[in-house]
Amino acid sequence: MRSLIGVKVKGFLETSFLDWPGKVSSVLFFPGCNLRCPFCHNWRLFVEPEIFLDVPLDYIFFKMESLRDWIDGVTLSGGEPTLQRGLMRFIQELKRRSFQVKLDTNGTNPQILRTLIEKELIDFVAMDVKAPLDPFHYKKATGVNVDVKKIKESIEILKEGKIPYLFRMTFVPGLHTEEDLLQLASQLKGKGRLVLQNFEPTNAFDPSLRAQNPFPEKRLKELQNLVDELMGFTSLKDS
Repeated sequence: MRSLIGVKVKGFLETSFLDWPGKVSSVLFFPGCNLRCPFCHNWRLFVEPEIFLDVPLDYIFFKMESLRDWIDGVTLSGGEPTLQRGLMRFIQELKRRSFQVKLDTNGTNPQILRTLIEKELIDFVAMDVKAPLDPFHYKKATGVNVDVKKIKESIEILKEGKIPYLFRMTFVPGLHTEEDLLQLASQLKGKGRLVLQNFEPTNAFDPSLRAQNPFPEKRLKELQNLVDELMGFTSLKDS
């Protein structure tokens, strides 16, 4: 593990049925993020990561080896994993042990994304797209100025289709409108599938959002079907 000195893991979920479509995975949570999304529920990973103990890498690999017959792979989440020093070495160690790897990313580091794909170090990508692809909407949804060109570059890299991927959007009442959603779906048409995630207000980074009710599940499903139809996919309930 000497070559992995400097890699920080702040959370380890041994098994998850939710983080990789159709697979069971272990989930690792890395600290740090370059966005400040007001609806983020993992914000302590970038505001005060020191409150979480580092999960020993030896322990992580030991547990994953013991679960090898039960898990299909490993999900790298956060925070934003592509900010992690030593990420490539860490994934190389996972691949050396024959684990499949899913990357959760916000798409702000397209060159790292391309390198990981070209080196065949990742097997699936879930990219969070925060808002319609323009600076105004993206700043509103992320709390910082974002180079939207980099977001679009990451989208185009995934569109090349070298590995499976999907796009996700957390739909936040009061922050996003249905028009925003349809605009983003139009922008992503022909580039992949957009999966809607409901907003969880309980621990939102922006305290003012903690009193905001999420969308009713029925309406969210209706919007998902509308997005699927617009983008040319069969509805998720039928897939």
